[in-house]
Amino acid sequence: MAENAVQLLRERGIQVTAQRLAVFDAVAGRPHATADDLVDDVRASIGAVSRQAVFDALAMLTEEGLIRRIQPARSAARYEDRVDDNHHHLVCRGCGQMVDVDCAVGYRPCLEAADDNGYIIDEAEVIYWGHCPACQASPPVQQTAQI
Repeated sequence: MAENAVQLLRERGIQVTAQRLAVFDAVAGRPHATADDLVDDVRASIGAVSRQAVFDALAMLTEEGLIRRIQPARSAARYEDRVDDNHHHLVCRGCGQMVDVDCAVGYRPCLEAADDNGYIIDEAEVIYWGHCPACQASPPVQQTAQI
């Protein structure tokens, strides 16, 4: 993956650094991870690195379109390297697991707005919510009243 990342950065005129490569590799290795998870992964990969350096690399890679930032309601932002299509996401209400869901219609932008209000729509972002199989199989946690 590192050679591919080096090439992608160079094609966009971005300076190749160990931190940027480690962040790119961490996102590729753990799709839908939070920034905090990625900080841990990058530190495990290259040693000491500041949280700010990882956050800066995430912001730059997102801005350049090399990774995608997803932020479901009531959730921390998550990152993935699947950027070449218009797929959607399914999030478990129980455990927070997120998985990719291919485009509902199969072409961009996947959904036709009832009224585009003059916009040229080029992307639709859909997040499906539900309960994953593991959470469905687990008995619901009952809260006890505090006396």
